[in-house]
Amino acid sequence: MTVQQCTANQQQTSSNDARLISLMVLLVLFSPLAIDIYLPALPQISQDYGVSATLAQDTITWFMFSLGFGQLFAGPLADRYGRKPIALIGIAIYGVSSLLAWYAQQIELLLVARVIQGLGACATSVAAFAAVRDSFGAKRSGQMISYLNGAICFIPALAPIFGSWLSHHFGWRANFSFMAGFALVGFVVISFYFKETRPAHTNSKGRLISLSRYFSVLKEPTFLFHSTLCMLAMAVILAYVTSAPVLLMIEQGLTMVQFTGWFSVNALFNIAACFTAPVFMAKYGSRSALILGLSVLVFGAILMFSFSGINEPWAFMVPIFLSSIGFAWTLGSAAGTALAPFGDRAGTAAALLGLFQMSGAGAIVGLLQRLELAPAMLLSLLMFSVLPGLLILMSDKGRQWHDIDDHAS
Repeated sequence: MTVQQCTANQQQTSSNDARLISLMVLLVLFSPLAIDIYLPALPQISQDYGVSATLAQDTITWFMFSLGFGQLFAGPLADRYGRKPIALIGIAIYGVSSLLAWYAQQIELLLVARVIQGLGACATSVAAFAAVRDSFGAKRSGQMISYLNGAICFIPALAPIFGSWLSHHFGWRANFSFMAGFALVGFVVISFYFKETRPAHTNSKGRLISLSRYFSVLKEPTFLFHSTLCMLAMAVILAYVTSAPVLLMIEQGLTMVQFTGWFSVNALFNIAACFTAPVFMAKYGSRSALILGLSVLVFGAILMFSFSGINEPWAFMVPIFLSSIGFAWTLGSAAGTALAPFGDRAGTAAALLGLFQMSGAGAIVGLLQRLELAPAMLLSLLMFSVLPGLLILMSDKGRQWHDIDDHAS
């Protein structure tokens, strides 16, 4: 093979990789869009339905729980029928449930619509992460997941601004009609441009929902340890996005525009962290990146607790800036490592990872919010919860759980 042919092949591979990542970004956007676009409207939703702020927050935690739980079914379906058909079905469910949420006249119907919407979004997430594992291998998938997270972090920066504009001019329901339109566009793009990535050797025979298949993933210490870290890090972010509108707009009196400004600044920190994490991982390894991410979360907890008596937006948001950086560095390295041992079961492994990360985080935050803890105390507690994982990771056992061969199957 000539030098020119090698160069051409490398350019073609790079082009294909870039197109795949672009399509995977589209697929994973459905989940954060369904959360961030209408965050500024949570007080409006509570007021319009005449319900408590906690019940309005449940429209997010219920979505998150459904987003994770549904992956138990979406994962095996993706392994059996392929990533593309599951992605298309998920987009269709997402679009229809968005219209149902737009129509909902009672909070109960809105909650049902959000549960269904979570089922649709979970299918797109499973398809995306499984396709990344299919295409980039065990170690590179961690870096690619960080790039994905960096790309989708533009949603927290931009979606609340757009959602504020929609809510102000057309009411909060317009956010859901926009989601329905986004689903329509996504369905067309994925239909025409996404090529199936499922490996030919994927075992798709036997029972669709096989407990033994799940247990084969759950008995792997590498998966259990790193998926738990993903869950705890996600719980921090979920607690922030559900508590911030109530604390900043209702209790501290910020306007929707001021709230969106703080939220967007935090998103910029998240974006920067997501794009620097893969570079750091490539140079120093994913374990070092994970240690750094968890350490930043713990430091954020110390600051949040120290500032808890100060009733100012900056006292809440500065520790949140740190938590977003820690979250980005933790998630990229932990999620990639959690999926690393499962070449032929990437769909099932991605589904269980989603269950831990989404349903686990949703359950933790939903239960803790019933204790009516102050937001600063809730966030401090959740950020401190990663400390045992940090200590384990720095031990010999933690090193053994993290170091995975790139050829793992």
